[in-house]
Amino acid sequence: MRPFKPAAAAVSMASRLGAASTPTDARMVKKGFDPATYRHKLHFDYLISSGRLARAREVFDQMPNKDVDTLNRMLSGYSRSGDPAAAEDLFRAATYRNAKTWTIMMSVLAANGRGSDAVSLFGDMLREGEAPDHVAVSTVVNVPGCDVTSLHPFVTKLGLDANVVVCNTLLDAYCKQGFIAAAQRVFLEMPERDTVTYNAMIMGCSKEGLHREALQLFAAMRREGLDTSQFTISSMLTVATGMVDLHLGRQIHGLFVRATPAHNVFVNNSLLDFYSKCNCLDDLKQLFLEMPERDNVSYNVMISAYAWNQCAGMVLQLFREMQTIGFDRRVLPYASLLSVAGSLPHIEIGKQIHAQLVLLGLASEDLVGNALIDMYSKCGMLDAAKTIFANKSDKSSVSWTAMITGCVQNGQPEEALELFCDMRRVGLRPDRATCSSIMKASSSLVMIGLGRQLHSYFTKAGHMSNVFSGSALLDMYAKCGCLDEALRTFDEMPEKNSITWNTIISAYAQYGEAKNAIRMFESMLHCGLYPDSVTFLSVLAACSHKGLPEECMKYFDLMKYYYGMSPWKGHYSCVIDTLGRAGYFDKVQKVLDEMPCEDDPIIWSSILHSCRIHGNQDLATVAAEKLFNMAPTDATPYVILSNMYAKAGRWEDAALVKKIMRDRGVRKEPGNSWVEIKQKIYSFSSNDHTNPMIAQIKAELESLYNEMDKLGYEPDTSCALHLVDDELKLESLKYHSERLAIAFALINTPPGTPIRVMKNLSACVDCHAAIKMISKIVDRDIIVRDSRRFHHFKDGVCSCGDYW
Repeated sequence: MRPFKPAAAAVSMASRLGAASTPTDARMVKKGFDPATYRHKLHFDYLISSGRLARAREVFDQMPNKDVDTLNRMLSGYSRSGDPAAAEDLFRAATYRNAKTWTIMMSVLAANGRGSDAVSLFGDMLREGEAPDHVAVSTVVNVPGCDVTSLHPFVTKLGLDANVVVCNTLLDAYCKQGFIAAAQRVFLEMPERDTVTYNAMIMGCSKEGLHREALQLFAAMRREGLDTSQFTISSMLTVATGMVDLHLGRQIHGLFVRATPAHNVFVNNSLLDFYSKCNCLDDLKQLFLEMPERDNVSYNVMISAYAWNQCAGMVLQLFREMQTIGFDRRVLPYASLLSVAGSLPHIEIGKQIHAQLVLLGLASEDLVGNALIDMYSKCGMLDAAKTIFANKSDKSSVSWTAMITGCVQNGQPEEALELFCDMRRVGLRPDRATCSSIMKASSSLVMIGLGRQLHSYFTKAGHMSNVFSGSALLDMYAKCGCLDEALRTFDEMPEKNSITWNTIISAYAQYGEAKNAIRMFESMLHCGLYPDSVTFLSVLAACSHKGLPEECMKYFDLMKYYYGMSPWKGHYSCVIDTLGRAGYFDKVQKVLDEMPCEDDPIIWSSILHSCRIHGNQDLATVAAEKLFNMAPTDATPYVILSNMYAKAGRWEDAALVKKIMRDRGVRKEPGNSWVEIKQKIYSFSSNDHTNPMIAQIKAELESLYNEMDKLGYEPDTSCALHLVDDELKLESLKYHSERLAIAFALINTPPGTPIRVMKNLSACVDCHAAIKMISKIVDRDIIVRDSRRFHHFKDGVCSCGDYW
């Protein structure tokens, strides 16, 4: 065989390429590139690969014959370098594009928060006659804000509805936008499913609370023999968390150990989060210690868990460990640490963290700034929180909500409302958290008119379907004396959690409807929800307000022995109050002996009130002496003990108590009542003469007293001042603050309208009897909230059954 000899033209080309230091490449020959174009392309590829975009663009502009592949590489380079403006300029100037070009540009816009522009670009692509492939369709469906419902029919028309990648993207988009039924239809119609399909569907169901459906999907996935990925494990842990099913979570944990390498930090972090949310601190700690690899997320979950459980020592230990290991100080969980400082509260820890943030230049970041506002508010330093808020250059809705919440927590509901109005004026939309906080402000002000306005506003904003907003609304109606509206809100809520149930149980307790409170408690258990300490506090309070000692001890024992909860001081206070008011002072002493916590003013106040009811002067003296030391500025124990002595004829002892009270500078808090008329609050004190309508108010009361005399009303002068004649005693009773408020409301509201009066002290026995008669005479519902509870007077009867 004769040796091959290249043609002269080929030799000439090779020599020229050699002179240009460009190696011969068969691809050049196949594609018909001329040497100059080929040389430019090789150089361009090298520059793009090495990230030298400016030089690559120069070469790109100099290329005599550009192709779409080179254009796409240039666009991808700009995308990776984070230069969307340059990418868009190049895209707009290009005269040749393919589906990949459009897809790259849509990805660039979406990655830079321009989702609507990316969706518009997809429309331009169609108008220019470029048929999208499955990658382009998947890209646009994944864009935030894309209307998947309008795009889905177009996908079917293109014949891409059988492509598993496109179907997975559609399904995932439907789930993320809350269209779970549409996602299920896509799932059922898919000719082929893979692990991604099931992962998306499981996560979608878990987010919507369809935990049983998610479990069924997981079982079907296993039956089909599909491998479980780290995302499957994470999704199923979300399901277990939503179900609060510790057994299921541990089963998933076991599956993970068998199916996935133990060093998978992503799944381990999901397990940490599961044990944290199930409040299993022992399992949490053991898993953390066994993890061969930990990252910033691992520590953040641990710190958040211990912060939630107020384990300040462990939080600080983990924080120091993160600093020792050498994590970037700028990504440490400062917000969680500030949360711990606020929940303790421990202002010194908070200030130290604040100082570190200032040194690192992080104090101005939105998340940290909001956490600082929250911390200072919870520590009672509202002025410091206001300063941080005022100095924030960019206030987000979270910032405004943190400041509003701080004002509510520190007893400044009026200022919270002003901030809410300012927030709306600057164009920010309140979110669900804002809704909950401002509802609490309305509850504190006891302004039902304002509460109803807020209800209407947040309903229009679409926030009232949220369980937390609904619970806040329910609480507002209950505290404003509108039990019927609270119940209607409860019944209409599409979703209820433990907070919702606690709120309605507490509402019934405050209204003295113990049987309904207990019924709601049993219904809560029937729904599969677990009671917490707050639930039991409301049930015990209901028993206390209605005088049910046997039921009280039943639920107290259930809390301790069945659910294994440690009672708070509040629980002991309810039990002692219930037993004391029933006259079981020997049992009161037994509970006191068993109580692990220190003496508390609320507990001894309960004992003192019980002694007043049953005339137990010896124990009353002990209780009063305790309170003189615990709460030296509180006049209540002096007044109760003095009145008990006076009632027993021990005038010298009564005078001595009053002398001690005067010598110590203790003053009795004046009784005040207020009523809302046409969204304005009117306040009254006893024997008040400041109201311009006082003459009409007194005339109204005299008319009522005449009617009451006909019904056999006899004033109880034991509630009046001692050591004065009977005429002065009767006169002092006639113009107590709540009576003035009721008379004012009768004059200024239409007949039949319910009257709601709030009072800072407990109502006296005579006022209680008088208001019962007034409710019958005027044929109106009269709701009075005193310092302890609600009294709903109707047709001459009170909801408390004369037990308070």
